[in-house]
Amino acid sequence: MAVSRAMHPEKLLAACTIKGLHVLGTGDALHPAWQREWKPFLANKQGICVIPTGEVEDEHRVHHLILAEDFGQFDQLRDLFVSKSKSISTNGRPHVSLSGETIAERVHDVGALIGPAHAFTPWTALFAYHDSVAGCYGSEPIDLLELGLSADSSYGAGIPDLSHVPFLSNSDAHSPQPEKIGREFNRIQINGSLSVRGVLDCIRAGAITMNAGFFPEEGKYNRTACVRCFTQYSLGQAQQHNWRCPADGGLIKKGVFDRARELSRSPPGSRPPYLHIVPLGQVIQTVEGVSSPGTKKCRAIYDAFISAFGNEIDVLIAIPEPEIRAIRPKVADAIAALRENRVILHPGGGGKYGTFSLV
Repeated sequence: MAVSRAMHPEKLLAACTIKGLHVLGTGDALHPAWQREWKPFLANKQGICVIPTGEVEDEHRVHHLILAEDFGQFDQLRDLFVSKSKSISTNGRPHVSLSGETIAERVHDVGALIGPAHAFTPWTALFAYHDSVAGCYGSEPIDLLELGLSADSSYGAGIPDLSHVPFLSNSDAHSPQPEKIGREFNRIQINGSLSVRGVLDCIRAGAITMNAGFFPEEGKYNRTACVRCFTQYSLGQAQQHNWRCPADGGLIKKGVFDRARELSRSPPGSRPPYLHIVPLGQVIQTVEGVSSPGTKKCRAIYDAFISAFGNEIDVLIAIPEPEIRAIRPKVADAIAALRENRVILHPGGGGKYGTFSLV
């Protein structure tokens, strides 16, 4: 549900190679059919490390991200959750009628990792319903926190009970198209060969050396806004209007930007650098003035870059500008502007993505 029909393991792995990703979460690992589809691809010719991952919704509608070493741990969780879930075998992200604390206890009992998914999003997220980690998880610790597309590391760096929690920036892709998969990613420091256990150990230890992803303003819930007409409001205005839009009566939803500021109680702590990027297809779409990254013109330019440099992430962050210019000067100008933070952001809110323009 809610994903492209092209979401199959072989297409996802091929997309990782084009994007420049070396680690991929399966998503939906509690779903038996999805597990069966993945098992032949856990050891793959692309050399991608596949991490069994899944997401569940608790009794209060908070979403939790689970990372495990193998599918067997998710089988154990399915057995533990089945009596509390009507959708455990039919929904990739099942609703489980248990508290966040109990879910986390059971995840830890099987040896897996857990933390809030898209923690700042104003729907189905930790900080949508709770003012603290303990408010959701009680005395049970969390192993990670997923920032979500509308937040970067700075949004959580001043929240005291997150001071020792590793932040993950994940793409949550619903399509293997290059503008969706890997639009956010994590760089981790692994000692030794790449393995599932090595990746999970790095997350446990907080050995994340860089987060990369959207400018938070690009996220569709960054600013406080009406969910119907997307008119944006300050927090004071929203409160004055009793959280109803005076233009059309729509619900005004508190944005991630305002929510994070509410929760921050201390000076921002030290975090790995956060690199703000825009998917290459979206960059090409913008500078070429085409309607979509999927147009024939945009795809041809994108393919030229991949053919020349191997993968998208290298183009965005590593390939010298003169080499990019040799392929497409306008794209080189745009990437230079992004690298130098010469960007004008037009924040999203209320469910509408934000946009950017280049200086």
